[in-house]
Amino acid sequence: MNKKNYGGQAVIEGVMMKGETRMAIAVRKSPDNIILKEENLRGNRFPFLKWPFIRGIVSLLSSLVIGLKALTFSANVVAEEEGEELSFWEILLSIVVSFGLAILLFVALPAGIISLIQKYISYNIILNVIEGMIKITAFLLYIFFISRLQDIKRVFAYHGAEHKVIHNYESDKPLTIDNARTFTTLHPRCGTNFLFIVIILSIFFFSFFGRPPLLQRIFYHILLLPVIAGVSYEVIRKAGQDNCNPLVRILSTPGLWLQKLTTNEPDDSMLEVAIKALEAVLPEEERGNAVE
Repeated sequence: MNKKNYGGQAVIEGVMMKGETRMAIAVRKSPDNIILKEENLRGNRFPFLKWPFIRGIVSLLSSLVIGLKALTFSANVVAEEEGEELSFWEILLSIVVSFGLAILLFVALPAGIISLIQKYISYNIILNVIEGMIKITAFLLYIFFISRLQDIKRVFAYHGAEHKVIHNYESDKPLTIDNARTFTTLHPRCGTNFLFIVIILSIFFFSFFGRPPLLQRIFYHILLLPVIAGVSYEVIRKAGQDNCNPLVRILSTPGLWLQKLTTNEPDDSMLEVAIKALEAVLPEEERGNAVE
């Protein structure tokens, strides 16, 4: 059977899975209760939005919107259990603040350091490599420290459950907890891998812009982000194929290593949640494997 590419993300006490026409969010409300939300997705009306490179930008924007919805839903399921409720705008504000901190940490800080040392270095390519290394270091430190937080450990375990269940589906084995348990928590199409490839490719792209002033450098980084995201998306798509190009495999390998920090080994209850989410977006003829 020709398997389609399914993917998703971990949310608070759950997993979101996305298919071609549907998305589903499964959240564990209690030991015996999984809340499932299903939603139809709008298709792209314009064929050019599916062109290579452009589809990566579209996918990134779509993932941000769907991810926000999934986080809002999961947060409210958990908050309701605790007698609270978070509004969409409260969650949106927290994401906007997080995005601002990401720009500060991964764009402004490296660009600021480069502006201080560039007069001592003659070659632009060396400057861009140094800037890339600063970004990678900041990214690794950020991931390492948040992975120590107890709540994040559970989210990362659900992230591992998502990957195991996707591997289970792609293997053509029946979609069950016992089967999913045997697979790795690492997956080449992971968002962690995507972010790492964005950082790597930025070294190449920004080598064409010389030595602009600090604010202009930051502006170029933000402006080119959709272009780099589009290229990175194509790399990720190729990395998920069995016969992928060796260069693509090399580019995606560090991101796989990094997933050892962003995924944890899930328990069976987490695998059950991930299976519920994936089964909800599969075509009717592929559903029906019972969860043990």
